[in-house]
Amino acid sequence: MVQIAAAGISWFNEKDYARILQIMVDAHVLPPTYAAWREKAESTERTAKARGLRVFRAIIDPDQFLVWCAREGLDVDAKARTAFATDYAMRQIKN
Repeated sequence: MVQIAAAGISWFNEKDYARILQIMVDAHVLPPTYAAWREKAESTERTAKARGLRVFRAIIDPDQFLVWCAREGLDVDAKARTAFATDYAMRQIKN
């Protein structure tokens, strides 16, 4: 069995960022602007790639994420974003 070192990173589209800030119960930990968020996310992505990880951007659609969180029994927060991104990465590896 081949093991793949991978990471899923929660990713937002610019058009959705204002809505993301509205729905996240921990919005206070997210940068206030999309540009600031993107800069931080790209830095995280570069660091993961430099460590040899295969990185997958798990794009979060706000309305679909609310449904996913409810189905999974999770709050709409960092823990859910991480779980969503990890699940996405795992599905990509299997395909």
